Amino acid sequence: MSLRNYGTAARVGFLAAAVVFGLSGCGKSHDRGALWKVVHGRCAPDADHKPCTVYDEKDGYALLKDKTGRGQYLVIPTQKVPGVEDPVLLKPETPNYFAEAWAERGHVAQSYGFEIPDAHLSMAINSRPGRTQDQLHIHLDCLTAYARAELDKNMITETWSLVSLYGHPYRARIVPSLDPSPFRVIAADDMSIHTLVITPAKHGGFILLDDMAHVFDHGSGEELQDHECHLDDPHHKTMIMDGMDMGEHPNGMM
Repeated sequence: MSLRNYGTAARVGFLAAAVVFGLSGCGKSHDRGALWKVVHGRCAPDADHKPCTVYDEKDGYALLKDKTGRGQYLVIPTQKVPGVEDPVLLKPETPNYFAEAWAERGHVAQSYGFEIPDAHLSMAINSRPGRTQDQLHIHLDCLTAYARAELDKNMITETWSLVSLYGHPYRARIVPSLDPSPFRVIAADDMSIHTLVITPAKHGGFILLDDMAHVFDHGSGEELQDHECHLDDPHHKTMIMDGMDMGEHPNGMM
């Protein structure tokens, strides 16, 4: 499938997916404002900004340990930003949330309790139909071993190309840095259906991955993350050596 056809098919497929699944992607009882209530209602007024690990009002973001996984963190704006679709993300004066997330990556290894090379880390933001919360949040955690291996064996350059990951067609390209913000690199007419994943490239810079929600693909780039960090978990490595690999992790997504 060409990149042009990929975009067209994704947009058409998304319309059908919206009918089948609904834009919310969850039941009516689910509180899609829970994250905002934590950051704005609890972290902001608390003297120590708990339960947030970091609350940086100057740079406009908070770091919150996610309830899923040992080392997964969420980087969340301190202002109300619903998600990837918010036009404010395309403005140059808006905080570069991906750069802020990358600067906080040391907390991931600290929570796991073992060293994690940068190449094994990733940042992901889910599309509107692929998320359960309506406050923008970037997932900061390990990459799955499968995703790392597939990315390393593909010839990814600074020109967009297609990479299939878990059966989903991601556009992939190298960006030399996180400036400008990856949101501005994509800058699509309808950002709501996009899911972005970023991880270091083998020879410098970052790999920017972009998928679009369509039928049978909710646009949850978080699927590329391992919330147990099997790549670097010494216990998991021992199990593999002993022939007891327990397989892929269960991945709860937000």
